[in-house]
Amino acid sequence: MEIKAKEIAELRAKTGLPMMECKKALVEAGGDEAVAMAVLKKKGALKAASKSERTTKSGLIESYVHNGQIGVLLEVLTETDFVAKNDEFKQFVHDVALHIAAIKPKYIKKEDVPTAELDEVKKELTEQAMGEGKPEAIAQKMVEGRLGKFYAEICLLEQPFVKDSDVTIGELLTEKIAKIGENIVISRFVLFELGK
Repeated sequence: MEIKAKEIAELRAKTGLPMMECKKALVEAGGDEAVAMAVLKKKGALKAASKSERTTKSGLIESYVHNGQIGVLLEVLTETDFVAKNDEFKQFVHDVALHIAAIKPKYIKKEDVPTAELDEVKKELTEQAMGEGKPEAIAQKMVEGRLGKFYAEICLLEQPFVKDSDVTIGELLTEKIAKIGENIVISRFVLFELGK
């Protein structure tokens, strides 16, 4: 199948990925752009996973203050100083800080939620589901679904990105790792709210 240069250019404009990667994805997808996007997303996730064990010793600390009422200090690490100075990396860090100020997560990832807090939430959700008269198997599935919503409320990587709700912060991070080619870690943040 012949893929036209215009189709490759359009996919590249949407993804920011190299022309050859876009062409390969379009060929693999039989020219279907939506399928090609899914192919690229899957490859990006695999690339990000392969880089996740690499050491991050450089990075950036970003501060963001909104109307003098909310402030965020955020540390995002990467492998090299070269990437830390890259405009795309800086924009990503700024966007994450802005997101934190807007959505106010408590933790970075699911694993950061204290066991006692998670146990309490699971207990409440189970009681709710059982109180609705559901059989135990269905109640447990309801609890799992509601736990996903709980994580999305309090865990940064699970939250829909404030600038594009079709993608979570975790997916955005994966895209940046794949595109930039280095491991990137959102390592810590502090959120300040005036008077709290």
